[in-house]
Amino acid sequence: MQVKEALILAGGLGTRLREAVPDLPKCMAPVNGRPFISFVIRHLAKQGVEHFVFSLGYKSEAFLDFLSGVLPPGTYDIVIEETPLGTGGAIQYASRQCTEPFFVVVNGDSIFQTDLASLADFHFLHNSCCTLALKPMENVDRYGSVETDPTGRITLFREKQFFERGLINGGVYLINKAYLLEKELPEKFSFETDFLQKFYKEGRIFGIPQEGYFIDIGIPEDYQRAQTELTD
Repeated sequence: MQVKEALILAGGLGTRLREAVPDLPKCMAPVNGRPFISFVIRHLAKQGVEHFVFSLGYKSEAFLDFLSGVLPPGTYDIVIEETPLGTGGAIQYASRQCTEPFFVVVNGDSIFQTDLASLADFHFLHNSCCTLALKPMENVDRYGSVETDPTGRITLFREKQFFERGLINGGVYLINKAYLLEKELPEKFSFETDFLQKFYKEGRIFGIPQEGYFIDIGIPEDYQRAQTELTD
């Protein structure tokens, strides 16, 4: 099944990357002469996404000319947070610009090259309301891990700690819009803590491992790694 709509979170302050990129939002940090977010957009477009919703905040003006130069008019919308809403608040606020009953959410400062068609097939096969793309990782302490039962239903979120092998939340979510909005959540909240960790026990949040390339440029070391790994 094709995923036609994507919501890209691009409003973060990027404080840990500020020394390397002092005057730009993290998502606009240059990688081989192109804003990092252009690689995110390109991957989603290749997967069949036709409409983009950008959730912007910090230095939002830096995106405007860039987006008008890479995406045709009518294929994207911009939502600007006047005050930071947290990941959940940003998704909830921007989702009102989404026209499809379900959409994929990704972070503008990371790339997880997921197969969106297989993610959607899994989502509907299991009657999921929110499906996470999970990345297998080894020897990691930067991320929390996720556990599932044999059907893929999420059974536990573990806090950040060292693990030799496990699945992390890759920051790619397929969400049913109605399920998100019916929760009547506050204006500002964390998607990870106040949505996923709160509602997974209802049994309608699933995860599926994906083996695609993954990078998060949130720290200078990985931003430098992107310079060698991301090319045309």
